[in-house]
Amino acid sequence: MKFKLALCQMKGHIEKAAAHEAAKSYIREAAGNGARVISLPEIWNCPYSNKYFRAYAENDAGESVQLMSALAKENGVWLIGGSIPEIDDDKVYNTCYVFSPQGERIGKHRKIHLFDIDVKGSVRFMESETLSAGGQKTVADTEFGKIGIAICYDVRFPELFASMVRDGARLIVLPAAFTVPTGAAHWDLLMRARALDNQIYFAACSPARDPNAPYQAYGHSCIATPWGDFCGKTDANESIVYGDIDLDYLEAIRTQIPLRDQRRPDIYRADAQTP
Repeated sequence: MKFKLALCQMKGHIEKAAAHEAAKSYIREAAGNGARVISLPEIWNCPYSNKYFRAYAENDAGESVQLMSALAKENGVWLIGGSIPEIDDDKVYNTCYVFSPQGERIGKHRKIHLFDIDVKGSVRFMESETLSAGGQKTVADTEFGKIGIAICYDVRFPELFASMVRDGARLIVLPAAFTVPTGAAHWDLLMRARALDNQIYFAACSPARDPNAPYQAYGHSCIATPWGDFCGKTDANESIVYGDIDLDYLEAIRTQIPLRDQRRPDIYRADAQTP
């Protein structure tokens, strides 16, 4: 089985209405070019800044959620809705909604690991000053099999992805807005490693870089194969990245190097006994 995946690397907008118009344009273009699964980037309807998250936050019936549902149905695609600020019981989450081609919501992932870092002389960002952390992993059922969803900083915790793969995920989509310094150092390495370790397709969808925005995203949206190379990649500018997801190729890789059959969970467990 093979299908086309598209990652919409679009800039953020200070006006939510402008972000909505951009999302419409990108999704329609990607669908028109044959993409069956389409992803938006992290925090696409809001400037990426703690000062904006609560002000722009929506609940499950919000206008951005409704728009994504309508666009999935209009274009007949499986839509990974990047992420938006979600408000629930006065808490704000960084949340990815997933929709079927009928516009039905089939998944919702709240970012589990919050981006609290302080790289000396480079970048400091504390998402926990505004956002709350999610409490569960997300694997959505689609006509192409199971697709795992994670958000940005989640990628640095490999146990999460190994667990998704044990649940049957063969593609994982990661809306992600890395900083320029951490992206230059770690982006390619992390995306290829998650794909290679788990013998899956791993797709990371970033916002485009905007010199006028409060947060400078690294960009470089990409799709890594089960062999650990890239089948789609871009730079920091606005663009759509396309890649063919070939599940037969994935199974061939798993047959040739049978990592799943060779794992030793009896040794990896924290309570494993040392002889």
